[in-house]
Amino acid sequence: MILPRSFYLRQHVVTVARDLLGKYLVTESDGILTSGLICETEAYAGVVDRASHAFGGKRSARTEIMYREGGTAYVYLCYGMHALFNVVTNVEEIPHAILVRGVIPADGAGIMLERAGKNPATKHPGIGPGKVTKLLGINILHTGLDITQRPTGSNSFGIWIEDRGVNISLSRIKAGPRIGVDYAGKDALLPYRFWFYPDSGK
Repeated sequence: MILPRSFYLRQHVVTVARDLLGKYLVTESDGILTSGLICETEAYAGVVDRASHAFGGKRSARTEIMYREGGTAYVYLCYGMHALFNVVTNVEEIPHAILVRGVIPADGAGIMLERAGKNPATKHPGIGPGKVTKLLGINILHTGLDITQRPTGSNSFGIWIEDRGVNISLSRIKAGPRIGVDYAGKDALLPYRFWFYPDSGK
């Protein structure tokens, strides 16, 4: 089942970030479907979060996407090199977002590894936000896409997230500070990163 918009419109971005664990991030391009089990996320709490691109109500051509209704893709370049995929949450004008930091390849795993230049023996090929987008064929041209429905048309690129009935108990989910946000001062210590690696105990 594709997650409905109501899933993303919830008020607490931290809860949504945790609830995304165990869901499947799916892309479809030219009829080729690939997906990965989401195993790591980070929450960004908008205008009050010093680690957020929208801290203090900042708006720019890039971050304007964050002010859209929940269920919108926010994709940006990190260091001018790596496309990072985020999900906008909450209602319009509240710029909450969740970074998908890790996936475990599922549908079309071989295609995903080819995209990322990985061999099948690579351990955790989808752990790291830049790797997520390489595996799933996501780039900055896809920012602003509605991820609450599968697109129509053979040439359409689609991104959505599915609930396939994977239930992860809270006791198996780990939480800690986000990565690479030291500039955020005390907010860098917030336990807004969640992860679950079923095959590693990591």
